[in-house]
Amino acid sequence: MNLSGKSVRYWLDAEKISTDRLLVTTDDINLPFGTLRIRAKGSDGGHNGLKDIQAVLGSNAYPRLRFGVGADFGPGRQVDHVLGKFSSEEEQALAERLKRTSALMQSFAFIGLQRTMNTFNNT
Repeated sequence: MNLSGKSVRYWLDAEKISTDRLLVTTDDINLPFGTLRIRAKGSDGGHNGLKDIQAVLGSNAYPRLRFGVGADFGPGRQVDHVLGKFSSEEEQALAERLKRTSALMQSFAFIGLQRTMNTFNNT
């Protein structure tokens, strides 16, 4: 996951996909659980996978979807939080959040980035 750049580059080249049609999806501890944010470009925000993609592509100008996982962890416990189990409250909300994520991805594929951002970043 932290070294995603080479595989992203491989598939972009193999399938002749431009970076504006790429949608990188990541977890994000800087967003509350279940929050969705789609952007056309941006910083890596400290996310190692995004850092590697940016380094390999030589640009931060590619769409990314961030799925909030919250920051409910103590010092040095980030990995345990990100790779751990969901709380019972998160578990209950997960199905709806995944349904919304799927709708966002379909919107991106069929109607494009700008309209998807307008629709999904406001809710």
